[in-house]
Amino acid sequence: MNIARFAVVAAPLFMMAYGVIRLIGRMDGVYGPGLDWQAAHLANLAGLVLFVFLVPALRRLLSPGWVRDAVVAVTLIGAATSIVQFVADIVQGLLAADKAEMRALGREFHSLPGVDLAFYLVGPQLLYVGMIALTALLARARVLPWWSTALVLVSSLLPVVTLDLIPLSAAGYLMALLPLRRPLERRRTEFASLTAGAAG
Repeated sequence: MNIARFAVVAAPLFMMAYGVIRLIGRMDGVYGPGLDWQAAHLANLAGLVLFVFLVPALRRLLSPGWVRDAVVAVTLIGAATSIVQFVADIVQGLLAADKAEMRALGREFHSLPGVDLAFYLVGPQLLYVGMIALTALLARARVLPWWSTALVLVSSLLPVVTLDLIPLSAAGYLMALLPLRRPLERRRTEFASLTAGAAG
């Protein structure tokens, strides 16, 4: 299976699952710790890990250059810091007996030097900044339609308004990235042909 083509669809769907489970979990007024908290965070963690596989594949669809490499680096840093944040939330949920204890564990983690800046305030935002820039580069190279960049931009801003819009944001990412499946498959086929030719 081409993991990049899988990630184009699966990463946004996992993000959507996170948003939906979060909404359902908050309906009773108690969200975390518990099964709903863990399920939601594990879903988004899976999506973030898939972005780590997707972004390097998108890099190969662009012409070499420092701008491409800088955007890819920023995006991967954003994904990595987001992964740390969600792993921390999952661990806190596992260790805490109730919401008050989970908040106390969270305060302990936040109190560590640099944690807030790296893993909450700045780091995770780089994933969205990077994806906006990356889709803009792909649109400029005519790998993506122009509206994909606009859709990623709007979708990235929706959770800033309220986290309840995460499912809608994920749906926007899915629609924006779907056109990548064909060029990713074409790139995989070309690579396989080159490999076969070299082997022959």
